[in-house]
Amino acid sequence: MSEPALPRDELRGLFLFEHLTEEQLDWVSEHAVVEHYPAGTTIIREGDPATCFYLLLSGALRLTRLVSGTEVEVTRSDQRGAYCGATQFFVHQDSEHSYGASVHAVSDLSFLTLPAEEFAIEFRQWFPMATHLLEGMYLGWRNSDTVIGSRRRLLALGELSAGLTHELNNPAAAAVRATASLRERVAGMRHKLALLAKKDIEPELLELLLEVQERLVKQVASAPKLTAMQQADREDEIGDWFDEHGIGQGWDLASIFVAAGLTAADLDHVLESVGETFLDGAVRWLAYALETEMLMGEIEDSTTRITALVGAAKQYSQMDRAPHQWIDVHEGLDSTLVMLAGKIGEGVRVVKEYDRELPRIPAYAGELNQVWTNVIDNALGAMNGVGTLTLRTWRVDDQLRVEIGDTGPGIPADIRQRIFEPFFTTKPVGEGTGLGLDISWRIVVERHQGDVRVESEPGNTRFEICLPITEQASI
Repeated sequence: MSEPALPRDELRGLFLFEHLTEEQLDWVSEHAVVEHYPAGTTIIREGDPATCFYLLLSGALRLTRLVSGTEVEVTRSDQRGAYCGATQFFVHQDSEHSYGASVHAVSDLSFLTLPAEEFAIEFRQWFPMATHLLEGMYLGWRNSDTVIGSRRRLLALGELSAGLTHELNNPAAAAVRATASLRERVAGMRHKLALLAKKDIEPELLELLLEVQERLVKQVASAPKLTAMQQADREDEIGDWFDEHGIGQGWDLASIFVAAGLTAADLDHVLESVGETFLDGAVRWLAYALETEMLMGEIEDSTTRITALVGAAKQYSQMDRAPHQWIDVHEGLDSTLVMLAGKIGEGVRVVKEYDRELPRIPAYAGELNQVWTNVIDNALGAMNGVGTLTLRTWRVDDQLRVEIGDTGPGIPADIRQRIFEPFFTTKPVGEGTGLGLDISWRIVVERHQGDVRVESEPGNTRFEICLPITEQASI
């Protein structure tokens, strides 16, 4: 429903029009109409031709954009005079303008509506120099944002991929090495079994030897962790036992038996079972069996690690998951650490002080992972490869708190209030865009109705992210 525009004096009460001349206000009054929409109406759809410039007179609206098929709320406003729609009407383009966002009525509202094409012609006559400046600024910003944004995303993806590849390479290489060694040990075990068979070993004795093998192999999984001194002492003990019983090259075998958690007492039991005649062949066959079991354990550990890394990458990207869900924040924090492992390095100690009793919270998990990435990456950059990264979680009333701290030089007090501004960065030219914390703030505050706080002094900088534990009502 529409009606004639507002009179001149009422138009001047809108902040966009307060400095227009009377003739300019008359043009607006002549060409504009007032439109009314009930709550829940979609007034503008993203991608439709941008034909009108809208100014809010009363009520509340929300702007949304589609991101990968998901509707993302950009902002809400009930400020009289707030504008939307064809906001780039002054820009000359060969192709038609399209609305950059959808506009929905949160409550019953009223708009002052101007035809974009006619308004653009008049606007250029009113403010020729300002129009040129705005047009140049808009086109320049759009072009640089496209280039820099794409480059930034590519660099971020490259860094994460490099870190993940590095982490995957270690267990993959270990599995390959263990598999090659396993092939040799299995071949050796077959050879030793053939030698035992040639000695006309009695079936009962072979059966007893197999029982001893199974009993010793089962001990591998529960082998105790030894210090270097304990390891050396046990190897000396078993090496001496081999020498006493005429086992050649016993020192090479001693490390295998010790790593498997065996002692000289276990070897005494082997001797009792097979006797002196078959002891040498039995010991070497058992050594192959024990080493084979340990190599299979190493392969299992390596492949489990690879599976865990792939799972962490999948959790980080939120692949095959709904954008909004009930999440455990610790899963996102841990997967982010995995993705940034290549940046953490040996000089940084990671301390986790998680409250595992915290409930799941409603959140956009993929977007929160972006927050963790931005804040942790900044912390690592501040410490320059040496220091302590602390991740702590706890609950305060109806909020879940996540604190990310570092031992870097700190943020000076005079710039602390500016760190969430778009394009503000303390990094050298070319090393940062100044968008990470701005994006993080928007995700936490605007998307999750939370808060971001920072406290900093030399050696102790802490970012505190506050998130609601319960589902929040629409604003």
